[in-house]
Amino acid sequence: MFEQWIAQHGRAYEDKAEKLYRLGVFTRNMEHVNAFLQAGGHSYTIGLNRFADLTKEEFLATYTTGRMRPSDASYPGLQPFRYVNMTAPSSIDWRNKGVVTPVKDQETCGSCWAFSAVASMESINMIAKGSLIPLSEQQLLACDDNDDGCGGGLHYRAFSYVVSNGGITTEANYPYQPNESTCNSTKQSDHAVSITGYGIVPTNDEKLLMNAVANQPVSVSIDAGEFQFYAGGIFDGPCDTYLNHEVTLVGYGTDENGTAYWIAKNSWGTSWGDHGYILLKKDVAQKEGLCGLAIRASYPII
Repeated sequence: MFEQWIAQHGRAYEDKAEKLYRLGVFTRNMEHVNAFLQAGGHSYTIGLNRFADLTKEEFLATYTTGRMRPSDASYPGLQPFRYVNMTAPSSIDWRNKGVVTPVKDQETCGSCWAFSAVASMESINMIAKGSLIPLSEQQLLACDDNDDGCGGGLHYRAFSYVVSNGGITTEANYPYQPNESTCNSTKQSDHAVSITGYGIVPTNDEKLLMNAVANQPVSVSIDAGEFQFYAGGIFDGPCDTYLNHEVTLVGYGTDENGTAYWIAKNSWGTSWGDHGYILLKKDVAQKEGLCGLAIRASYPII
């Protein structure tokens, strides 16, 4: 089983000792997955994926950002929340409207914040201007001094940087290189898409978050502590509100059992989750939303 997995994922280990250690991790993860599946009664499923040779601690250290604390500083471009008095449709999926780019992969870098912000900007540009242009996470990673590159960042600070910079370039012009932190000022000044500002969804209010997502994809911070092996269905926990990851909400709906869910675009490639997406239970009892998704949400304005 392990050899099969190694071949499938092109994994190579330094030496026999490392391989033996990884076999132990893989085996424990396989036992965890099997126990979960045998227990049954879950609204989602999990499975062994490319993260199967990582401990939970290694996974979180590599693919999430640690807790990002907002500072008291104000970041230019903030505009009042614009989606208060409206009736949102019962469901929407922006993927079906052709305004969402394919799922990307942040690789071994805590750059989820850049991918989340870029996804929201790509979509609002398509909604407002009619062109779906993959934009540059690398520009945010290397040039956005509001944030900390692979060390983490916040979606609304990324929007503020793009406002101050006058725009953002394309992914084709400034492709993703997670280990390159020097800003290319020529590429930084080549603006393919500009935004005039950003809005922050009032905290702890899934109804207002729904209003925003009904109008455009929205970047949110989330506790991804239990996302490692998610493979489909509506994730309903367990999770905390330790905000260590950022994703983009691209819709919401209700399944045949009447369970409401959010559709979140992640940045761990298409082999993770439901083709790179995760469904998160919506309208939960706790005001913060599932995994804290209603605590810190923002969207770009064109």
